Amino acid sequence: MKIIGFLLGTAILVFISRGSLRSARSHGFPRLLAWECMLALFLFNVDFWFVQPFAWNQIIAWALLFLSLIPLGYGVHFLRTRGRPTQQRAGDPALLSFEKTTQLVTSGIYKFIRHPLYCSLLLLTWGMYFKHPEITAFTLSATASIFLFFTAKADEQECLQFFGDEYEEYMRRSKMFIPYIF
Repeated sequence: MKIIGFLLGTAILVFISRGSLRSARSHGFPRLLAWECMLALFLFNVDFWFVQPFAWNQIIAWALLFLSLIPLGYGVHFLRTRGRPTQQRAGDPALLSFEKTTQLVTSGIYKFIRHPLYCSLLLLTWGMYFKHPEITAFTLSATASIFLFFTAKADEQECLQFFGDEYEEYMRRSKMFIPYIF
């Protein structure tokens, strides 16, 4: 049943990522690979999600899972309200609709970190890891994290091409994932 779930999940992820699969240099390509690792991690650990709910690892897991909602919510909100997304952003067929911003967002959560959505995915990944922390889950989590880092780097290159010097200055003032640290 998990294999069917993985295949179905993969089909959905490929469909969502179809625009970015035309270019391996697009940020969507490593993001798809990160999502695949996260899907495998979820299916690998799903049987342990509600086992021993007050164990140390479950408490950490739930904290990370709920914490992942914060950068996700603020990130999407600020992209939609301040980024002036447009369906017709030229040259970016690989972007999802809310990513097609025409205004660089540097306020709210974006004042502190450039990639709140990838930060959210990192928190989600490690939250899923702590549901049943063992070597296979660690390997999937670490691999997803590496792919998310490459996703962020590719996204930054795309933003530099679109926003130019303004984005370069923004990169100097902000961190990638963790405010004031990294």
